[in-house]
Amino acid sequence: MLRSLLARTVIGLVLSFQGQARAGQETPAPESSEPPLPEFVLPTVEVIGKEVPEAPVDSAQRRDPTGAITVIDARERVGEARDTAELLGGSASLVVQDSGGYGQSKSLVVRGASSNGVLVFLDGIPLNGAGGVADLSLIPVALLERMEILRGAAGARYGAGGLGGAVNLVTRAPSSRLLSSGEVTYGSFDTVMAHVAASGALLEGQALVLLHGGRSQGDFSYRVDELPALDDNPLTQEVRTRNDARGGGALLKYRHGLDGGGRVDVLAELSLEDRALAGTVQNPTVSRRQDQTRLSLGARWARPFGDTGEGSARGFFRRDWLDVAGGTTGVDSGAQRYTVGGVEVEGRAVLGRNALAVTLAGSSESVTQTVGGQAASWWRASVMAMDELSLFSERLKLVPSLRVERVGHYSLLSPKLGASVDLGHGFGVRANAGQSHRAPSFLELYIRQGLLLPNPELKPERALSVDAAALWRDDIWNVTAGGFAAVYENLIAYELYPPNLAKPYNFAAARVWGAEVELEARPRAWLTVTSSYAWTRTQNRYGDPRYFGKELPYRPRHKWVGRLRVGPDWLNGRTEVLVQSSQLINRVGEARLSLPSRTWVSVGTSSTFLHRPDLTVSFDVKNLLDARTADYTGMPLPGRAAYVTLSVALDPSPSEDSHVASPP
Repeated sequence: MLRSLLARTVIGLVLSFQGQARAGQETPAPESSEPPLPEFVLPTVEVIGKEVPEAPVDSAQRRDPTGAITVIDARERVGEARDTAELLGGSASLVVQDSGGYGQSKSLVVRGASSNGVLVFLDGIPLNGAGGVADLSLIPVALLERMEILRGAAGARYGAGGLGGAVNLVTRAPSSRLLSSGEVTYGSFDTVMAHVAASGALLEGQALVLLHGGRSQGDFSYRVDELPALDDNPLTQEVRTRNDARGGGALLKYRHGLDGGGRVDVLAELSLEDRALAGTVQNPTVSRRQDQTRLSLGARWARPFGDTGEGSARGFFRRDWLDVAGGTTGVDSGAQRYTVGGVEVEGRAVLGRNALAVTLAGSSESVTQTVGGQAASWWRASVMAMDELSLFSERLKLVPSLRVERVGHYSLLSPKLGASVDLGHGFGVRANAGQSHRAPSFLELYIRQGLLLPNPELKPERALSVDAAALWRDDIWNVTAGGFAAVYENLIAYELYPPNLAKPYNFAAARVWGAEVELEARPRAWLTVTSSYAWTRTQNRYGDPRYFGKELPYRPRHKWVGRLRVGPDWLNGRTEVLVQSSQLINRVGEARLSLPSRTWVSVGTSSTFLHRPDLTVSFDVKNLLDARTADYTGMPLPGRAAYVTLSVALDPSPSEDSHVASPP
């Protein structure tokens, strides 16, 4: 019923605002600072404290002016990436935990922090669910305009949960001109993905509607050594099943300008997914499936106040329906419903050398589970204050910030101090020190999950972190190099609870330190080179001698990504290489119990061979060398895969600036 109603509503909206857009062509449309739907190229940037004047109050640059921030333009990778995790995986100190092919769960590890210690937002709407982990497989690339990544303590600016960092996924913006586009991809494992989008004038504003869908059979063959203790043992051919997935959804956005330079943005996003769950190598499943639906609603008002002030107010609501069926009796978690909604008010004023920002936020969360009639809810409330002090003709900036937060019955304090120095001639340095917390999730506190028991006595996790970096940039080069260190305390881990159950306790602690390098060069309009490298060391600080001093599992020491794009739009080629070192799979630290290192080489080519409408065909080969690896449970991951993509973009009334993108 919900899906049928959605389809009728979307079709009606498309027809109505397309008619309005055509009428708007006869009368000059209001000016818009947002980029139109055709794809443009914007550089990936590392922000170290220089303010971008056009950036809105809630942008990553404004929220943390000295933070280790990388902005990735998703439009630069049109037709190339299969999912959001693939784009994020190229950033320094971000490691994707992948459990399969298209549609299978994907989460992030940032600077050694667990996936539930990384906050993920969709246009400011929190995506971390009842378990504290955000699943990136539910966010298709088609929805996105850019991704804002903050590495390091994010508690002061984004709230509880940001031990290792925060990621804000910014969706595509509507346009006042009538624009439409579509894309379809077909490739290995019988994978099909498609989306259509249209934008135009509607009710004195701009509207965007985007529909997307996809599915993959997912099965693939692999070879396994059933007797690894014997030398020269013949490999056995096996087939990885339970890797299929299908899903779809819609994005609706509306923007309306207000007097005085203000505007109102409204968003509605729906995601539907059904996928098989393979289980683990030790306990595979034969019929287990997961059906998940997410509805996100958001509205934001923003306007300037004179020449030195600006403010914004946001409201959001999200509801997740999660159903798991087909498992062993007594282990199924059954149907789960997670709801979160809240408001946030933020203001900023420039007073001489100081730029003061204050944020007030409040929200409510609840989760219900059919098994045992379990339910839990709580309130969140926080106050954040930040001062951006500029000295020596704005060459030196000091940015202290503090968030006081109440999450359920936990009181949290998250301070941070940042500084940046502009040394001239493109050189600069930045440094940060801060504290963040993660309150235990609903599942850890209150909800029994099969053989996993809750523990309402848990304390919040805490992270103390520092980082520093130097950068150099000019019209061609953008280079950043730095280091970081963090101490994680009161980490929550599960321990055996007789007879055959597991229960979480605050008995884990860890230390993480490392170095990061990011490079981007654009010597010609048709040539782009990017590279990132991260060296990460982890150390278990729990007192048990079996684990003390050992490296943390699933944290590779080395990760390097290099990418080259050559050629104009009418014909270009690209290649990307990812090298990742081996990683342990348990706390004991035995080398034989580890996932091997991996080297993934991907190549592709694209050609925009026709204009008005723009027709682009792309061909990509992922994992060219057919390197075989496994997920964190030991299940094999797909090998070599090939995809072909056809993209269409129609702009019936191109303007002079139709190929110039405004700043994000």
